[in-house]
Amino acid sequence: MEQRTEIADLGEFGLIEHLTKNAEIQNASTILGVGDDAAVIDHFGKQTVVTTDLLLEGIHFDLMYTPLKHLGYKAVVVNLSDIYAMNATPTQITLSIGISNRFSVEALNEFYEGVYFACEKYGVDLIGGDTSSSLKGFVISVTAIGEVAPDQFVKRSTARKGDLICVSGDVGGAYLGLTLMEREKKIYQENPNIQPDLEDESYIVGKLLKPEARKDIIEFFASNQIVPTAMMDVSDGISSEVLHICKQSNLGARVYEEKLPIADASRKAAFKFGLDPTVCALNGGEDYELIFTIAQEDHDKIVLNEEISVIGYITDLEEGVKLLTKGGNQYDLKAQGWNAFNS
Repeated sequence: MEQRTEIADLGEFGLIEHLTKNAEIQNASTILGVGDDAAVIDHFGKQTVVTTDLLLEGIHFDLMYTPLKHLGYKAVVVNLSDIYAMNATPTQITLSIGISNRFSVEALNEFYEGVYFACEKYGVDLIGGDTSSSLKGFVISVTAIGEVAPDQFVKRSTARKGDLICVSGDVGGAYLGLTLMEREKKIYQENPNIQPDLEDESYIVGKLLKPEARKDIIEFFASNQIVPTAMMDVSDGISSEVLHICKQSNLGARVYEEKLPIADASRKAAFKFGLDPTVCALNGGEDYELIFTIAQEDHDKIVLNEEISVIGYITDLEEGVKLLTKGGNQYDLKAQGWNAFNS
């Protein structure tokens, strides 16, 4: 029988100390980390970028199929993705959790293992946070802090007519992973003797449970002197994000169905589930890829990177935001992506 330590045995300060005792400082900008009333950071003349995210059990994640280690990792990564989406480098995070007594100290150790793994991989410091009791469910709040050279940050509202619309990696995989997990969960609930079979779908499961933030793309921009004209991360689906950029930039767009980057494993899974891969790519959320616009003269630089696909271009506002299908039809692009308020 595995050991179970009750949280009450450690008390709040004991728990925080236990969970943060291995926090190592990796950034010069972290002057004072965990263990005081507040952290101190100094970005030495750079501008500071801040983002925060709330993850709620039952809305943003399901512990029936989400290992705690993966959850810790993902909680960090989704916030770092927002920092990269500003063309900035993440340097610190704070992490606050609300937990009920159904979680043991051992369970929280697993969660924090994922947190530290992400911190180490992306070179960020955990510099503070809080723990609190939650009457029901697991609540996670992460704030990420980053730095950027003065005025090199990239907004959503600054795309220009004629710019190319690009996306990193591939899209739709996380939504398909979620579809698979929800199906398996339903089967399991109806018959607990049936063990879930996820072997041949490791790609889409990985996209859902262990996403990565696109640090490599931001580094590629820096080393090739590319500054996107507008950028954001793909958390609600390509359609939704293109519409955000167009609305905030007061412009229109053309997106080509055949240019959408969809992994073979995602395409096969979509067909297996009776779903349209294009719909998954346009409306599936949680891919955490970067979608950005660049000046046409930067086109020759980005073709060097196999991880970047050009999916369309920015037009006048009057031309609307349209999807050009493989069959040559045009449709208005609609945001049917995941919405926290009507799921």
